[in-house]
Amino acid sequence: MRNLFQQVTDEILAAIESGTEDFSMPWHASGLGLPSNAISGRAYRGVNTLLLWARARSCAYRSARWATYRQWAAAGAQVRKGETSTTVLFWKGVANEEGDSTSAADCGNRPRFIARAFRVFNADQLDGADEPTIAQLGDDQRIQAVDQFFARLPATIWHGGDCAFYDVRADLVSMPGFGSFRRPEGFYSTLAHELVHWSGANHRLGRDLKNRFGTEAYAMEELIAELGAAFLGAQLGLAVEPRRDHAPYIASWLKVLRDDPRAIVTAASKAQIAVNYILELAGTAEPAVFDSAEHAA
Repeated sequence: MRNLFQQVTDEILAAIESGTEDFSMPWHASGLGLPSNAISGRAYRGVNTLLLWARARSCAYRSARWATYRQWAAAGAQVRKGETSTTVLFWKGVANEEGDSTSAADCGNRPRFIARAFRVFNADQLDGADEPTIAQLGDDQRIQAVDQFFARLPATIWHGGDCAFYDVRADLVSMPGFGSFRRPEGFYSTLAHELVHWSGANHRLGRDLKNRFGTEAYAMEELIAELGAAFLGAQLGLAVEPRRDHAPYIASWLKVLRDDPRAIVTAASKAQIAVNYILELAGTAEPAVFDSAEHAA
């Protein structure tokens, strides 16, 4: 089991280390939206999103569609000879002594899951796979839809000053003015980052937000917010761009991941939970509502 988590961690570490000079992380400006299964249409979640983004960036894939070899074959597409698969995780419930994988929760105990690896291929690795045409919103319409999305959240957001942060005691998000950002995407991806912090308050998701800068717990929360902003941005058709002010965190993230092979899976899981929470508050259930031009290959 540890070897599987180590494999996942090693891939993410390599992707982070390759972008340290320009602060470009595997979740920055993917331009592909959420990776999804080409057969079921379901978006991948958590650390799988990160793994597939990292591989797409390193191999310059233009498609966000993935599937196993057998799934592609059943759909009439052929993986080209010599292509390399990408490993993703599948969580399988563990049956109890009675053979029931769900009754543990009914008895007041947490259900147990184990991670299993399976291999997928991108549509760019195939012969005979046509990319579907996706209806797209224009840039102005997309930004308007994103603005309306954030306006539906019950968060107190103060605009002013030159720093973005979440104030735990006051329970408010502080944002620099819209004009402080070169592009609308920069403003909204920063807002998404702070709202992931906001989601972790004790009366919401209950993450520990009172850690001091320089601690591993602080670095972990910042990683959760970074990943959550990227996941949410992909839902909204926004590309999260590198931020120089996050450069001090990179070394901390690398240390956390090297010390604990499960850390990236945990961070991505908590980030996904935060995004699901924010989407629910905004009344958004479907991930493809804000598809942008970058989603189409």
